[in-house]
Amino acid sequence: MTWIRNRPLGLVYRDPALSEGGYTLFCSVRGHTATLLDPEGRVVHRWHHPQGIQHLHLLENGNLLIQTLPPEDAGGAEQIGGSAEVLAELDWESRVVWEYRDVLMHHDYVRMGDGHHLVVAWDKLPEELNHRVQGGHHVEDDPRPMWADVVKEIDPAGEIVREWRSWEHLSFEEDRICPLESHKEWTHTNSIDLTPEGDWLMSFRLTDTVALIDGRSGEVKWRWGPGELSHQHCASWLENGHLLLFDNGCHRRRAPTFSRVVEFDPEKREIVWNYLDRTILGFYSFMGSGCERLASGNTFITESATGRMFEVTPERETVWEWVSPWVLPSRFGPTPAVFRAHRIAADDPRLAGRSPSPEPYETLNRRIAAHEVLGEEDDACPED
Repeated sequence: MTWIRNRPLGLVYRDPALSEGGYTLFCSVRGHTATLLDPEGRVVHRWHHPQGIQHLHLLENGNLLIQTLPPEDAGGAEQIGGSAEVLAELDWESRVVWEYRDVLMHHDYVRMGDGHHLVVAWDKLPEELNHRVQGGHHVEDDPRPMWADVVKEIDPAGEIVREWRSWEHLSFEEDRICPLESHKEWTHTNSIDLTPEGDWLMSFRLTDTVALIDGRSGEVKWRWGPGELSHQHCASWLENGHLLLFDNGCHRRRAPTFSRVVEFDPEKREIVWNYLDRTILGFYSFMGSGCERLASGNTFITESATGRMFEVTPERETVWEWVSPWVLPSRFGPTPAVFRAHRIAADDPRLAGRSPSPEPYETLNRRIAAHEVLGEEDDACPED
């Protein structure tokens, strides 16, 4: 998306006939507030956490499950993108009803049906294995030993009941780091999703790989991506047995830098649908981003780096588009970035008994409609 001086903010476009409608849930990277929008792009509810909100899911009980901002000190891991300190459950009024603290967690998590959580975290790769990691390049500040991914299963009391260690199940020969990346860490897991059978669909950014992990043994069932994907995010399992992901494309081979959304059939081992901009360079995010398939067959997309959220039909027509006006400080400079947004159906039972309304946010919505850029002071707490 072109970065012009006075680019449109808030609701850019809406086709009521072709858009699925419903609510949009998101938060700004490095912000402290989560926001719910109605189909007209108006703010109708907000949550707040003093330690920040940078990644979120709406739970089956209607509460919000969030990851906060990075800790002050995690042995250097806090400097890696996606770092978080607290996993917390907030009720509708932003009260904390449950939390788990781990300064090494990052990027993604899943609440399972039994109330346990799968949490992605870093740990130090055993030093005797460092030399086996292939690809990438070395720089002076590479940590020794390097960081590697683990998945912790946490019970409701916050106790670790199981731990999956990447170096015990992945392949040092096949899971090679992109040559343009350093040896700070090995795989950089940025998403985890559960299949109906309880297996784990995981995205490893630095090795351009998505893999299906046996939920019981932890072994790799299949992998796909090297040579086809480039630093992808947000791999999710669809009802038809396919997977959907955001292929960022920041180190794409033999091609210009562009992003796309891909639907992949793991049985046929082929891409069966994709979305990219008609002007191939017009859709791009080097970081974050997400996508999800809606009940109508439309696809809801988050273009993270630009703060742009939009909905497209199977024919790739944009039918709803909204750009975040919140521009907050980050390690990249002032940015409107949104890690990953979600679309919530208007009749979703998780919102039963709630009354999202634009009325309490009249002033805020007027400022957004005027394309006013919002800053830290506008993200500090919900408007009452």
